Amino acid sequence: MQIGSHILKNKLIVAPMAGVTDRPFRQLCKSMGAGMAVSEMVSSNSLLWGSEKTRRRANHEGEVDPISVQIAGADPAMMAEAARYNVAQGAQIIDINMGCPAKKICNVMAGSALLQDQPLVARILDAVVGAVRVPVTLKIRTGWDKQHKNALAVARIAESAGVQALAIHGRTRACAYTGHAEYDTIAAVKAAVGIPVVANGDITTPEKAKEVLDYTKADAIMIGRAAQGRPWIFREIDHYLATGTHLQLPEVAEIHRVLIKHLYDLYSFYGEYSGVRIARKHISWYTKGLVGSAGFRHAMNQLQSTDQQLSAVNEFFSQLAGYGRRLTYVEAEELVA
Repeated sequence: MQIGSHILKNKLIVAPMAGVTDRPFRQLCKSMGAGMAVSEMVSSNSLLWGSEKTRRRANHEGEVDPISVQIAGADPAMMAEAARYNVAQGAQIIDINMGCPAKKICNVMAGSALLQDQPLVARILDAVVGAVRVPVTLKIRTGWDKQHKNALAVARIAESAGVQALAIHGRTRACAYTGHAEYDTIAAVKAAVGIPVVANGDITTPEKAKEVLDYTKADAIMIGRAAQGRPWIFREIDHYLATGTHLQLPEVAEIHRVLIKHLYDLYSFYGEYSGVRIARKHISWYTKGLVGSAGFRHAMNQLQSTDQQLSAVNEFFSQLAGYGRRLTYVEAEELVA
């Protein structure tokens, strides 16, 4: 998989997710086998660039190349300026968000709402591609709703504008995240354009990854929600695609180590107050399904300091270790308290 001059080490990309794909999460997924990770979206509104949130999202210190930053907005000139700003902050790839289904994004005609206005799509893409010398990529959905699937038309506009890769989530904006992703549209786009196409949506296992790649002929796959609390999914898929065999499931002891390191990275990146609060959802994802985790997660949400949080996590995993053998993640899920 190649985007401009950037050759990815494999076909696995972390999907941009607001509130999730911060620098600590991107670095973790890359260390676990992802070939690239796309940042949380950065607003094209320059009035927000001085905010703590935007400055943090533009912080790529120590991040493994390539650094891909997603921008969101509906005004071509503002999007072009946002692209220049983020390249100045270290972005090596600019990704344009035309896929987010969130109401607060669509209500300002950004994200997937742009799919309703193909001339505006063209103006935005032309403006951004013309503004920067780094590769520009685009993320879309299959269309606005099932009666208006226009991914193929948008893909041709993107290719004509000089966009160098296209990611497609196999749902319409109206579908949000309900139902099942469909891959026929992605396959049709891949057959019609010459730029790399990335398939996204409901890719949760190594087998599903291979099935989607084989069916769509996509150049890569993009994984979002399935990596929440399971960053090792990238190494599992990479191994399966290369060998046709499964890696051994991670042991609970390894998950404990991964989680603790992730927590320290979050505390360092956000500071104690925000770090503790942001860590809660990650702890919930890592421990979901493990024996005793429901009560643990409820208690976790009451803790206010990093020391309390770390102590509670260590105690929870120590209890699992008390079963007296090296447990895999799945075995721990199956235990009866």
